[in-house]
Amino acid sequence: MPEKLNDRTIFSLSEVSYSIQKTLLERYTSSFWIKAEMNKLNHYPQSGHCFPDLIEKTEGKIVAEMKATIWHDDFQRINANFLNVLHEPLKSGIKILFCAKISFNPVYGLSLRILDIDPSWSLGELEKEKQQTIERIKKEGIFNTNRSMVLPLLPKRIAIISVQTSKGFADFRKVLDENEWGYTFFYMLFTALLQGENAVNSIMNQMERISRVKHHFDAVAIIRGGGGDVGLACYNSYELARAIALFPLPVFTGIGHSTNETVAEMVAFKNAITPTELADFLLQKFHNFSVPLNKAKETIFDKCTRLLQDKNISMLNSVRYFKSVTLSRLAQNKNEVQQQIKALQQQSAWFVQQKQERHVYQNRLLIEKGSVQILKSNRKVIDDAMKNILSETIHFFSRQWNDITGVEKTLEILDPANVLKRGYSITLANGKVLKSVGMTGAGTALKTIIADGHIISTVNSVSKNETND
Repeated sequence: MPEKLNDRTIFSLSEVSYSIQKTLLERYTSSFWIKAEMNKLNHYPQSGHCFPDLIEKTEGKIVAEMKATIWHDDFQRINANFLNVLHEPLKSGIKILFCAKISFNPVYGLSLRILDIDPSWSLGELEKEKQQTIERIKKEGIFNTNRSMVLPLLPKRIAIISVQTSKGFADFRKVLDENEWGYTFFYMLFTALLQGENAVNSIMNQMERISRVKHHFDAVAIIRGGGGDVGLACYNSYELARAIALFPLPVFTGIGHSTNETVAEMVAFKNAITPTELADFLLQKFHNFSVPLNKAKETIFDKCTRLLQDKNISMLNSVRYFKSVTLSRLAQNKNEVQQQIKALQQQSAWFVQQKQERHVYQNRLLIEKGSVQILKSNRKVIDDAMKNILSETIHFFSRQWNDITGVEKTLEILDPANVLKRGYSITLANGKVLKSVGMTGAGTALKTIIADGHIISTVNSVSKNETND
């Protein structure tokens, strides 16, 4: 009950909460259908309950936000319905049309209890968003921009946007790496989220990275392992479709589904239903080049072989003809050559004989005359040479005599007899010339030779000079 204080009526918080709860229960007695975007599902596996965050946006801004509740049994039924219709479970980031009751709890506040969700309406919203994106891209005139690019003749350097653990990526790699023709490809993985509310930004961030090194690649491939229409909603995004349409390299898509083509696939250079089909497309590009090339190679080889065979036969025929003509010509000219040889020999012999006789006579006269002149002119030279030789010989022997005389004098001076005459002597110890005090000792007999005889003596003592120590 409210209290009275100074003419004021005071209510407790619980009283106000219960009053609001009672009013809402009396006002909203039945359920009704509401459309909103489920920002987050907030599913708790242990209890099986969900507490979604619902929002409404206008021009990208949130204009309303409310919490909701989906109890375990209702969630099981709704999720099974989504799997049956959309082939995907109920998830965050989609627009939904749901049946709910207004619920107010004094502790947890106001919320909506969701009783049912129409999956067909969500599918319709996805289609609506897709059509809006198509109209906007076409209005900007870029719908066919990427599809109009020129793909290299052999696209072998591929930048791949996918998930490392994606089955689609594994299938794509297997087809390329294990192709039986030995075609070699270079590919590099740029990891990105491929579905959900963050997929668009994740894919576009990787596209931006690739554009900075675009000269290293021939094309870009966006690959995923498949999924339902709700999971493909991000590929109808205007931002992603525009980025693909304006990308500086051809963009391939292989996102694993066979129906309901997304806008991203429509504006891409090449769309394949599966990653395997996309890999087959790349192999086919190599086939389109290699098959005609191999045929051209075989054609060139065959034509060259035949041409060489024809030329070989023609050359052999020419050689035979040339040999036959040559032998015939040689036979015809053989007699003429022999006759010319005989005539030339006879004429040469007569001519040589005449020349020899004439030259011998003339040369004899010239030799006789020349010899006389040479003898006369060289007589004086010979006489002068004889005089010079005689003079030089006398001088040479004179110089040699003087040198010999000098040597004799030096030897005479150095003669031991003459040296002894000048006061020198030679001392012998034990028959050897005494050169050191170490060769003798006390009692050693010494023989001293002088100019007119020799002296025999005995050593009393021996001492060394201090300067020799």
